Amino acid sequence: MTTPQPFIIDAGEVEKRHAPATVRNRDAIAAVLETVLPPTGTVLEVASGTGEHVVHFAQRFPQLVWQPTDYSDLSLPSIAAWVAEAGVTNVQPAVQLDACLPDWSVPQADAILCINMIHIAPWAATIGLMAGAGRLLRAGAPLYLYGPYLRDGVETAASNLAFDQSLKERDPDWGLRDLSDVIALAAEHGLHIDQVIEMPANNLSVIFRKG
Repeated sequence: MTTPQPFIIDAGEVEKRHAPATVRNRDAIAAVLETVLPPTGTVLEVASGTGEHVVHFAQRFPQLVWQPTDYSDLSLPSIAAWVAEAGVTNVQPAVQLDACLPDWSVPQADAILCINMIHIAPWAATIGLMAGAGRLLRAGAPLYLYGPYLRDGVETAASNLAFDQSLKERDPDWGLRDLSDVIALAAEHGLHIDQVIEMPANNLSVIFRKG
């Protein structure tokens, strides 16, 4: 999988990195997760990035065990640094995961979380994400996605169109995905759409459930 480049990330300390969007969206995402996540179990985060989200959610939902992952070599030490600084004990060591591959080296998950990945990765990563969720999740378990999408019959915000163009200029395999394509792909792997929730800054929370 193509490694997302750090144009969305501000360099922080040598290991600990900072994504400004995290601070802006983490509470809104957590408010939705309160209605989605199981009361106990393991939450697998695919594409954890800097690690800021998983630390925030681990503090917000201490009854859950959080398993961060990322493809990038730069992300793993950043996740570890944020976890160490926060002192949270319900976050497992981050593991490297290429969503495109069939072997995720993650034995099970009671929920899967993926924030701002599918538009900053090739479509193969979304295919792999849905296949992995179909393998790991039990009946009724959620797959939560967050990010911008294109939707039939819904005007796309000018800022999202500009963002889409900038992504494609950086890598022609990147770009905003049509939500109907994502839903159709999910269905191929036994995941049905449960909710689509409008979020700040022209983003969506998209929740699937394993059939």
